[in-house]
Amino acid sequence: MNMNRLSKPTFLFAFLAGSHAAFAEATAANGDLMSQQVSLMDMLSRGGLIMIALGLMSIAGFALVIYFFFTLRQQQVVPVKLREDVLDKVEAGEWAEARSACSYKPCAFSEVVVSAIDYARSSDPVNPALLKDVIEGEGGRQALIIQGQTQYLFDLAVLAPMVGLLGTVFGMIHAFNAVALDLTKAKPMLLAAGVGEALVATAAGLIVGIPTMAFYAYFRNRAARMIAELEVSSGQVMNGLLSKRGK
Repeated sequence: MNMNRLSKPTFLFAFLAGSHAAFAEATAANGDLMSQQVSLMDMLSRGGLIMIALGLMSIAGFALVIYFFFTLRQQQVVPVKLREDVLDKVEAGEWAEARSACSYKPCAFSEVVVSAIDYARSSDPVNPALLKDVIEGEGGRQALIIQGQTQYLFDLAVLAPMVGLLGTVFGMIHAFNAVALDLTKAKPMLLAAGVGEALVATAAGLIVGIPTMAFYAYFRNRAARMIAELEVSSGQVMNGLLSKRGK
């Protein structure tokens, strides 16, 4: 009877001690796992040499985005003050002054106005059809320059996932070579390293490509609005040249 009475507290103490030891072991294992977590730079370095190309592409894309934020603006394509000044001078017949005003502010609108005025001053009388062709020709050239710049973003958006896919192929080749070349010494960690390289390269390609495509769509629409504004302003200049005789 005494032994049975003592066995219950003894069993309870043994259970608590075992639980404490299991908890301590689990805590230590969790600490080891946390210490094994890799940093972002370590993860990127596992992507291989492809990560260098993707890094350069991301820098180029960022530089283009900053550049387009400054260049694809109305002030850089069709400045409001310049347009009003030119239209006033053209309607007043002061074509030489209007042309001089354009020389102080080089932009797409200035190029169209200079081409139109040069033709109008060299032709007497002004042929409306030829004047329209001159304006449309120079306007089309300027529109191609404006719209064509955004194509670089589209090219980067398309190429980045493809470069990432190339890194994926290289990573899978490394993974299978670790198994195929030496079956006796192949370790799961070698296979996992190759697969990790493939996944990191794929993710990096998408991380670069998706935002770049989004910015391309935004700047494409922005460029289209600038081109439409240029067309309207060019039409106003043409009407002014046809309604007044230059001095």
